[in-house]
Amino acid sequence: MKTILAYGDSLTWGSDPTRGGARHAAAHRWPEVLQRELGAGFTVISEGLRGRTTAYDEHCADCDRNGARFLPTALYTHAPLDCVILALGTNDLKPAIAGPAAAAMLGLRRCIEIVQRHAHRVPGQGTSKVLVVSPPRIVKTPDPFYADMFEGAVAESAKLAGFYASLAKELGCGFFDAGTVASPLDIDGVHLDAENTAAIGRALAPVVRDLLAH
Repeated sequence: MKTILAYGDSLTWGSDPTRGGARHAAAHRWPEVLQRELGAGFTVISEGLRGRTTAYDEHCADCDRNGARFLPTALYTHAPLDCVILALGTNDLKPAIAGPAAAAMLGLRRCIEIVQRHAHRVPGQGTSKVLVVSPPRIVKTPDPFYADMFEGAVAESAKLAGFYASLAKELGCGFFDAGTVASPLDIDGVHLDAENTAAIGRALAPVVRDLLAH
């Protein structure tokens, strides 16, 4: 049995922009779709949190959205893990959080380092493999709140795939650009409808199989 942790933000949690951010049905969330596509012999654990960043604080929430700070707890909770999928970065692009795509890349580097150096303390477990997922590119939105909250992020989000691909290669991780199969709705410019979020799960299945086969 191969165990996979899907560690991400609202795109992993399944925020539905067509219903004011309510959660997509489980059948459409990409971790659950990935589980269905992989089938027997795999367990996918969904660990998505709305607003989660790579490694930056967000003080307006009633939960800890700093991905790097919570990651060791998630790794320890769900050990042993064969693969950790890191699907983060969109929230880093908020000017109030970090802003530049380069900052998201540095935060993701920290998350990768945490996984690769984690003291899991499970007999016989080696280092978990890491799959870096670059989020879909943000699009322009007429929504004044989201447009202001993500000011400048349309251009910055277009840089993430390049940064993440280079980082993944440097640190020996797998890589997938979710922007090749999914795009957000302009309702808020960030979140995905049911079909787009499910498309990520379907596309990740062969990538995960290949990563765990080597």
